[in-house]
Amino acid sequence: MCSKCFAPHEVFPPFLVLVTGPYAKRIFVSELGAEASSVVNGVPLEDFGGHHPDPNLTYAADLVEAMKKGDFDLGAAFDGDGDRNMVLGKKAFFVTPSDSLAVLANNLECIPYFKKSGIKGYARSMPTAGAVDRVAEVTGKKIYETPTGWKYFGNLMDAGMLSLCGEESFGTGSDHIREKDGIWAVLAWLSVLANKKMSVEEILLEHWQKFGRNFFTSCDAEPCNKMIAELEGVMQSQKLIKKSFTSLNKSYAVSNMDNFEYTDPVDKSVASKQGLRILFEDGSRIVLRLSGTGSSGATVRLYIDSYEKDAEKIKQPAQEVLKPLINIALEITKMKEYTGRDAPTVIT
Repeated sequence: MCSKCFAPHEVFPPFLVLVTGPYAKRIFVSELGAEASSVVNGVPLEDFGGHHPDPNLTYAADLVEAMKKGDFDLGAAFDGDGDRNMVLGKKAFFVTPSDSLAVLANNLECIPYFKKSGIKGYARSMPTAGAVDRVAEVTGKKIYETPTGWKYFGNLMDAGMLSLCGEESFGTGSDHIREKDGIWAVLAWLSVLANKKMSVEEILLEHWQKFGRNFFTSCDAEPCNKMIAELEGVMQSQKLIKKSFTSLNKSYAVSNMDNFEYTDPVDKSVASKQGLRILFEDGSRIVLRLSGTGSSGATVRLYIDSYEKDAEKIKQPAQEVLKPLINIALEITKMKEYTGRDAPTVIT
């Protein structure tokens, strides 16, 4: 990667980068002319300096606090090997992984790689909010919904069926390499910012006005295989189909429920039982997956994807909009009954 691949660095906004040191220093400082102080935690350490390497609002709290001061227009956090990324705008405006993927998909003309190679299709992991689906529908491109795991994207890339993809755990990539590439994703964002000459927040507001907004959060709860097994039984009975649930004056009607199954269009292999999905008529979703193994059972990972197309509501705080669907998820899953808790243990 070099500065010749992107617009001159003079048009880039000031930005702050956290971790993935040597690559960040070479690319952002040496090649693109950012100040050396832009790279924080840039010395590789075996224990990550006592920090957790995952790039999210919880583990990149130092970056969030630095961005809140308003001195930087773009902040990016990476994990230790730079394959995952988190993007923040001025004053810590947070870009969800699903929105990041959708914005890049909707601004391909700003990214030199896609201007040269074109776009074959998009893909997202099943738990990832469906923001990019709406871009694919408008642009007439193929969209693939895959199980969690980059190998499914890799198969599509190898077959020439996929150009841009992302997953809920802050992974973004394209077919320039058969793996997620967080640094490339942030460089792509810089290209979009340089071309549109808008702030991160302005770009997202423009995007939501056109496509609507997928409010998204994920969280972990205690191990509870019994809860998942009962919910599977409810799904098989289909008794919740067309049923409406209401919380805080917001109603959601169930359109379908299933345990996600994926048939790979390339090698025809089948991946079954990839996560329970509760789909609502307005495009919102509740997803539950068992994450990890052990004698005490696997941790339940809960994903909330609340779709909103009302032009006024898309500007509201995410937790305010998500609260009704979170309450409904707790009601449907009976999480309090099974775990003794009325809230998840970890939220990201």
